[in-house]
Amino acid sequence: MPLANRVALVTGASRGLGKGIALALAAEGMRIALCYRTKQTAAKKVARQIQALGAEVLVQQADVTVPAQVEKLVKGTVKHFGRIDVLINNVGEFGWRPVSESTLDEWERILASNLFSAFYMSKQVLPVMRKQRWGRIVNLGAAGAERAFGQAKISAYAAAKAAVVAFSRSLAIEEARHGITVNVVNPSNVDDQGLTLEEARRIRDARFPVGRPPTAEDVAAAIKFFISDQAGYTTGQVLTVSGGWML
Repeated sequence: MPLANRVALVTGASRGLGKGIALALAAEGMRIALCYRTKQTAAKKVARQIQALGAEVLVQQADVTVPAQVEKLVKGTVKHFGRIDVLINNVGEFGWRPVSESTLDEWERILASNLFSAFYMSKQVLPVMRKQRWGRIVNLGAAGAERAFGQAKISAYAAAKAAVVAFSRSLAIEEARHGITVNVVNPSNVDDQGLTLEEARRIRDARFPVGRPPTAEDVAAAIKFFISDQAGYTTGQVLTVSGGWML
């Protein structure tokens, strides 16, 4: 089965990178289960854009750091579409704070958003994907996460993203025999302004060795490879999409 008509569940899809990924997959003919936490109006707008592409879409609200809400989200998706082929774990809060000033609540919130959400979501979709004998899980990390990068004032975020890589590799080993692959895409910071690839190519940005800013389309291209039939022998891998930044 090509990507067309497969079902993709995308978390954090009401804006930014999640929105761009959802639209890119919809353009391939995939059916999209779009998850948002608080931005209902924005999520419905994305849904209309997906429908304009001719793709089927389901919009659901859930805080994916809460196991009970994750369970409801997955069950709702299966009830509507009958299956889940692809899970994109895109949610991940970010915050600037040195360790000396960080609170326990801040650390727990960032780890829950970036790491525990991926665990909760993956655990819930595994029975569905195992039954199908086919599944693709793609977790969003951050450039440098595969080598446990460090940077001042983002200790919680850096630790969580490095843990996402380790979690993904462990899960990949466990689920390979069930026809499920688990991979990581490490993007650089993609602005919420939603630049298209064409627009980005007209902008000079010296921060990135390729000379232009990143877009959701760049990240989506890597995801489309990982979720394809052709990538069925590729699992536990990390693909950095950063235009040469933080290599």
